[in-house]
Amino acid sequence: MRTTALRLYGAGDLRLETFELPPITDGEILVKVISDSLCMSSYKAASQGILHKRVPNDAGTNPVVLGHEFNAEVMEVGTRWVGQFKPGQRVTLQPSLKGSYDAAGYSFRYLGGDMTYGIVPARYIEQGNLLPFTGEAAFHASLAEPLSCVIGAAHACYHTTNEDYVHHMDIRPGGRIAVLAGTGPMGLAMIDYLIHRDLKPSMVAVTDIDPARLERAARVLPVDEASRRGIDLKYVNTKDVPDPAGYLRGLTGGAGYDEAFVFAPVAQVVEQADAILAYSGCLNFFAGPTDPAFSAKLNFYNVHYNQTHVVGTSGGNTDDLREALDMAANGLINPALLVTHVGGLNAARDATLNLPHIPGGKKLIYNHIEFPLTAIDDFAALGEDDPLFARLAELCAGGLWNLDAERYLLGNAAGLDAGKYV
Repeated sequence: MRTTALRLYGAGDLRLETFELPPITDGEILVKVISDSLCMSSYKAASQGILHKRVPNDAGTNPVVLGHEFNAEVMEVGTRWVGQFKPGQRVTLQPSLKGSYDAAGYSFRYLGGDMTYGIVPARYIEQGNLLPFTGEAAFHASLAEPLSCVIGAAHACYHTTNEDYVHHMDIRPGGRIAVLAGTGPMGLAMIDYLIHRDLKPSMVAVTDIDPARLERAARVLPVDEASRRGIDLKYVNTKDVPDPAGYLRGLTGGAGYDEAFVFAPVAQVVEQADAILAYSGCLNFFAGPTDPAFSAKLNFYNVHYNQTHVVGTSGGNTDDLREALDMAANGLINPALLVTHVGGLNAARDATLNLPHIPGGKKLIYNHIEFPLTAIDDFAALGEDDPLFARLAELCAGGLWNLDAERYLLGNAAGLDAGKYV
């Protein structure tokens, strides 16, 4: 089976190449990868090369495939898994393996989201990491992994009391939450989850310094919708606020926030989160920095006397992924909120290397087509000269990617020319 894949050889060295996959073994499964959403973690791996914890030291001679947020279709099943999986079945993957830094999209020669066909190793299936997907939209499954990351972040928060040393996990029921630098794609995913999950806060304050991002967040996740769910949702531009921490505490009447999620690796934002915590409040440092020496000030007086806590989460576990898939399938969360650009596999290399400099949210790649990475907001203008874009603009009239647009794009875009990448 020939595959075309975006392979990492070293820092900044990404190549889209076509090559032969080996035959699968009895414990492996061959999959056709339909879509993948690009992650900043892939940019970090591409930037750092073998210095990244998950990238093997021999990547220069045995390149690995990037991408870990994908939806796939089973093509061939090894004899060990006959009866458990079958050809034609749609699946998604929990990329992180227990007890190892190895992960799809970082560590494997024949498995990753940015490829047309891949091989799922036996240990993924043994650990229950290959999950059936019953939804219709491929992009829902691709975005289940990033959604699982915010779900895991919420579950990882904890609180304590004076009476015992028990860690009470998850957000505090009916509590107040701050989502700082929170109008990027992952911040939107967190807001969506907090509003629509069963364990609800009473208040969510979302900050950013970009008015356009705040406007889009308020449009796709309106205050009125949160209010109907019994949640006081506030969007706050802190750019010109002299004392952002004081202002945010004022919104709580001085009580502070039970959880503060940090969605940008900026020392000022981390310190702001620390300053607004309530008694036994939990700071979740969600945004992974590229600088190994990144640090920020922490108020240890509050750690001692107010029992404030700090946690950091990277990714979600398999249960978090199942929760994301279930909520998306039941219409409780909307993965489309994250997507601002779509493209074909031919666009994955440049998009990954330039990800921090491309505005907007998630960049969604469809692996079997040739299509330039294009902002959904640009469809209408491009449609003046191209009927394909004109139709996509009609299908995305509300500004959000959707199943009908996905079906139209896959049915009308040019197929990937694998021969160009030999």
